[in-house]
Amino acid sequence: MYSKEVMDHFQSPRNLGAIDSPDAVGNVGNPVCGDMMKIYLKIALNEEGKEVIEKIGFETLGCVAAIATSSMVTELAEGKTLDEAMKIEFKDVEKALGSLPPIKVHCADLSVRALRKAIEDYRAKRG
Repeated sequence: MYSKEVMDHFQSPRNLGAIDSPDAVGNVGNPVCGDMMKIYLKIALNEEGKEVIEKIGFETLGCVAAIATSSMVTELAEGKTLDEAMKIEFKDVEKALGSLPPIKVHCADLSVRALRKAIEDYRAKRG
């Protein structure tokens, strides 16, 4: 049912856990399936003066796909500028994981929404 990559990210999630003193937090939930995701960001300036995701963490309460997509979205976003990270789509997460069962694609969408909410939180705090 799940690809090798999905199972790898589920069994050994990357960037799991809250980070100390995050610059931003994105929190989303799906009341239908019960999945809850929280993404934490630490932002730094790169050599060109652009804001980049220096450190990212997540906490997810949910199924195999919810945990795997949360892990993968953190890998896709880490090191990217905020504008680059905002362009990540659920299809990118799904493709990076090999595939997801159709009934679990919403988890990829949820993980992307959590990332975007964290970026929006950071931008709102910065004005």
